[in-house]
Amino acid sequence: MPNRTISRFPLPARHTLAALGLALTVLVTACSSGPDKPKPTELGPVAALMGTQVAWTAQVGAGHASLAPQVASGRVFVASEAGTLAALDAGTGKDVWRIDLKARIAAGVGADGQTAAVVTRENELVAVADGRELWRVRLPARAFTAPLVAGKRVFVLTADRTVIAFDGSNGARLWSQTRPAEPLVLSQSGVLLAVGDMLVAGLSGRLVGLNPSNGVVRWEAPVATSRGTNEVERLVDIVGPASRIGGSVCVRAYGAAVGCVDTTRGTLVWTRPAQGTTGVHGDDRLVFGAESDGKFQAWQRGTGEPAWSVDRLKYRDLSAPLALGRVVAVGDASGQVHLISREDGSEMTRLSTDGSPILSAPALAGDALVVQTRNGGVYAWRPQ
Repeated sequence: MPNRTISRFPLPARHTLAALGLALTVLVTACSSGPDKPKPTELGPVAALMGTQVAWTAQVGAGHASLAPQVASGRVFVASEAGTLAALDAGTGKDVWRIDLKARIAAGVGADGQTAAVVTRENELVAVADGRELWRVRLPARAFTAPLVAGKRVFVLTADRTVIAFDGSNGARLWSQTRPAEPLVLSQSGVLLAVGDMLVAGLSGRLVGLNPSNGVVRWEAPVATSRGTNEVERLVDIVGPASRIGGSVCVRAYGAAVGCVDTTRGTLVWTRPAQGTTGVHGDDRLVFGAESDGKFQAWQRGTGEPAWSVDRLKYRDLSAPLALGRVVAVGDASGQVHLISREDGSEMTRLSTDGSPILSAPALAGDALVVQTRNGGVYAWRPQ
């Protein structure tokens, strides 16, 4: 993994590396040298080949890449770094409830429609329902991945590659599964999702299937193998979000590869070298993602063969994408949301927000496209 991928973003959370037990500044200093960051590609006139209208807007407070909107049961759950957690009506954007947790938030939001969960910077897992705090428990390590709330349980993936299950009603610890640790980890959202009766987590460069009742490992599928001459270059953690269609889960290994796993068999279907640092999304035919230089790429979901790529968004610090119908949505560092054709990557239209970066993947709430900006703006659009 070339150092330029790291040095381009010396401080933001989604691209910094944290050494367990070591000061973050040590690694940042070691990786911050290199050429100046290339200028973003200039955008041409908006194509406007499809119509959209703003459905609603809201404000939650400044955030970061590990705070992505979560949609469940007709609500959009959002959080700010300062400690605000809110459930918005997906149709109107109005508050269903809002609470100040009195603690800075490091990761979230996980939600099942009723219970929402976040992780604070003090390593506390906090569960909230109907705007009321249910419980909070201290975690053994930092977490950068949103908790998963499912089956009346809350699951957490910590930075030391441990998966922990808690009782959703009272926070009682049910089980934990620890995998071999490595000297460095990413301070970036990983992958933790439910697939049928299975819990699937990204651990190092592997997808791992776990029994959600007891944490027993059912299978492991390697997406990328550590290589390189130092610990930074050998870092191949799975980064979120993932693309799930039925039992097919496609993911990105940081700076190394994109691949798809058959979770019903626990086998790797394909893997391809790729240099991106944000997650992927897709549909039943294609998988989409941005490379570290902003080249936007599509792969055939069944085989991994490249389908198309476009260069017009290079160096615009693209977010992870969202595939929805005939378009793919992706945000950039200037607060623009690009809607591009799933067939060939051509521009369909472009949407504007408050001008601050869109750091996490867009979300789909019913028929509305939702994004959250770093300055805390939450925007929803519907097709006309």
